[in-house]
Amino acid sequence: MPMGTGEQGNGRQAWRDRLTRRRGAAALLAGAAGLVVLGAVFVVLPGLVVDHDLAGASVSAQDRLKAVNDVRTALLQAVGGLVVLFGAYATWRQLRVSQDGLRATQEGYVTDRFSRAVDQLGSDKLDVRIGGLHALWRIAEQSARDREAIISILAAYLRTHLPWPLTGPESPAADVPINDIVPLETRAADTQVALTALGVLCQHREQSWVNLSSTDLRRADCDGLWFPEVNLDRACLEAAGLYRANLTQASLVSVNLRHTDLSTAVLRRARCALADLRGAKLVETDLRDTDFTETDLREANLRKADARGAVFRHADLRMADLRGTDLTTADLAEARLTGAVASEQTRWPAGFDHSAAGVVDTDDPGPEPSPLLQPPAMTWQAPPLRSTP
Repeated sequence: MPMGTGEQGNGRQAWRDRLTRRRGAAALLAGAAGLVVLGAVFVVLPGLVVDHDLAGASVSAQDRLKAVNDVRTALLQAVGGLVVLFGAYATWRQLRVSQDGLRATQEGYVTDRFSRAVDQLGSDKLDVRIGGLHALWRIAEQSARDREAIISILAAYLRTHLPWPLTGPESPAADVPINDIVPLETRAADTQVALTALGVLCQHREQSWVNLSSTDLRRADCDGLWFPEVNLDRACLEAAGLYRANLTQASLVSVNLRHTDLSTAVLRRARCALADLRGAKLVETDLRDTDFTETDLREANLRKADARGAVFRHADLRMADLRGTDLTTADLAEARLTGAVASEQTRWPAGFDHSAAGVVDTDDPGPEPSPLLQPPAMTWQAPPLRSTP
């Protein structure tokens, strides 16, 4: 058996040697054939081209040699150009292969980061969950392909962690006075991070609706965030900060916005029917074409708001501040305005008798105070409402 094995090994080695010799011979033949072709191209072909162009005409040997050399020069330039083109093509192909490989590597890296971040959201530790939310936020900013999925994950995270009406034993009761509720970033820091990330990412999203309905967002910090076309139906945003927020075409049906700061926010074409905005601050807010049908706006501050085209059918505006509000084309059919205050700067619909509706004329408040002078959300206390439920 040992001798047989040795003979078999020697046979394989001999076969490899023959294969190597054959490949070497083939390479030599290919090189020789290439030299023959080049010789024919640069030695024989120029003369044939010149003789064909002369068509039997008699020229001196010097002129014929010059013509042949010119043809050779042109051939050399053509071959050189082909070599350059081939090199450029080879470089481009190599670059494409490298880019495809890099893209595949990056996608694999993003997928791994995505999976690890999602796993972190289920942790029992608050700091781990916050880290996972920040990781998803960063992935969404870097990867447009994953942005919509991450927006959906953040919305689902808020709906499951902040349900309204309340279900968890650790959540503050629904009947607790709003001044006894700590800000969202204090009582549930991870959900505030998710809400902030969502409000930033929604500025550049592609899908139409994001579902945040029936969520507990009391005393949430949403200043400057974007929530266009977001469904906030039946949510509770009492005493939330929505200063300069964008809620264009948002759905706010039956939402609780008592004492919410919506100053300079955009609620254009929003659906805000059956909502509770008692004591809400809507100073200089864009309310154009917003639907406030059967909405409670008692004691709301709408000073200098743009409410052209807004619908206030059956709305309760008693004791509301309408000084400087533009209601030029608003629908005030059967709206309750007893005790509301207005000024000479208030603009009413044509033919509307605001005095007969119970509106009290008073002095204009003048320029609005800077938001920098307002108390921060952490210490702001909602004043008691004079109106009864």
